Amino acid sequence: MPEIPLVPAHWRFPAHPASVRRARHAVAASLPDALRPHFGDDLGLLTSELVTNAIRHGACGEDGDLVELVLWPADGHYWLAVSDPGTGKPAPAHPDTGSESGRGLILVESLATAWTVRPRPTRGTSVIAGLSFLQGG
Repeated sequence: MPEIPLVPAHWRFPAHPASVRRARHAVAASLPDALRPHFGDDLGLLTSELVTNAIRHGACGEDGDLVELVLWPADGHYWLAVSDPGTGKPAPAHPDTGSESGRGLILVESLATAWTVRPRPTRGTSVIAGLSFLQGG
């Protein structure tokens, strides 16, 4: 009989800045206790950056806009998908040294083992990033 996979953790938050903290805490709380000390900070930072970008750049400004998160373990990674209703394709910026923003996806690139942007089948965009938990934390 095949091994039955874990059900992915799933959340929806309003596209509002207060949701960044809530999302970070929800994701961290869903990690197994043994992984939190070695893995929780990076996953929390990744969550904060992706949710912040989804709110700033992917939300359409409507009151009902939601940011959706899905977290699941597979193939030695924890995969995080952050989805928003926008249609843009996020890409790393190249800010100058005096810029106060624009480094989020550069940080995602440095933290994640792999990441990509995918259109959603019905509406919106998902950014999916994976962090390896087999590399010794």
